[in-house]
Parts: sequence; C-alpha cells; structure tokens
Amino acid sequence: LEEPCQALRRLLDAAATTVERCARRNAAYVQGQAPEPHLREYFYYIDHQGQLFLDDTKVKNFITCFKDKQFLVFFFTRLRPNETGRYQDQFPFLALCGRERNFLRCDDRPLVFTHMLPGVGLGDGGGASEMLSFCGGGDKLTAPFRPEALFMHPRTGRLYHPCANRAGSVGLVRSALAFELSPHFEYPPDQPHGGQPTHFLWAGERHSLTNDAPF
Repeated sequence: LEEPCQALRRLLDAAATTVERCARRNAAYVQGQAPEPHLREYFYYIDHQGQLFLDDTKVKNFITCFKDKQFLVFFFTRLRPNETGRYQDQFPFLALCGRERNFLRCDDRPLVFTHMLPGVGLGDGGGASEMLSFCGGGDKLTAPFRPEALFMHPRTGRLYHPCANRAGSVGLVRSALAFELSPHFEYPPDQPHGGQPTHFLWAGERHSLTNDAPF
C-alpha cells in the first residue's frame, strides 16, 4: 500500500495536469511550489456544501471536487490553523503531510457538516447519540450531535454547529441538512419561522437555544 504522503502526491500530480501561476484573493502561488528544498505547497478551497477542490480549479462542482474518502479523511484529520507565516490571511487553515503544506481557504467555514448518521452508542440520556458527518468522510469524519448548541445566523439564515477547535471550533451545516433539521426548530409566537429560533425539538426533548454567536 502507498504511504499517505505518496498517495496525496499522486492525486495532486494527476489533478494538476498543468502548473499555472495564479492569484486567489491577492495570494500569488504555483501549485506544488517549493519555497525551500524538499518542501512543496498546495492550495485548496472548500465550498459551503463541504466539497473540496484544488483552489485554482476553474469550474468547481461535484465532478471536479475530491471524492476519494481515504484522501478526505487524511486531509481533514490533519487540518489546523495556519500559523506558518505564509498565506495566513488568504488561506487561514492547512493540513500538514510530512514536508508538504496543504493550505485551505473556505467559502464560509473550513469544516462543513453534510449528513446525520444514526446513533451507534449511548448518549448522556442513555439513548443513541447521533453523529454529524463532515466533508465527505462518512463515518470516518464525525462529531457528536449537540442539538442545544445549534446556532442560526440571524442575517444569513445559515446553520452552525460546534466542531473541533483545530478546525475553527464552529462548522457550517450544509443547506440540505439544515433543511432536514428545519421542522424541529421552534420560533417565538410573534415570529413564526422568522428571526432566530428559541428551541430545538429532538428525540422527545425541547432544547433551549442560547443564540450566542459562536464566532
């Protein structure tokens, strides 16, 4: 079997059939550039649906995004804030792989929850604890579902949920999943389905929402 770094390099070399010099949000780079000997740098973008792309991909859609689960798990389990001193404003996160830096910028948040998985263990109340899957990793990339911690942005209507601190502490809930969860929200009587919800009804419990902005 290939080592993870070798598999990553093979995927990148196959995807980058041409090496283009480009600018993204005032960041000039070359995919695969070597700022110093034996060090290579690559640049990625994640959209609000949780799809990962090479940043300089011209047409970004389901066809051109990364879909290999092994690669996605490898990438997102290594995600952390970019503290390298390089491209920090334009690419605030990165995943390290030996002598490779994989910088990431995002449409909204670096981690996007895409699916709800059935509970496989016991929650605090003794029942099954559902898991939120993120960024195409299936059951290999998950976080425990915390309904009381959901936050709906009052201006955009986007839904957010806590995640690991290394990934920014707050993840975006993909719009399709947010739509599935929407019937469980309870709104003030004078603002039905308007403004911010006050409670979330889940598994027979009525969870109070603090509506404190998490970022």
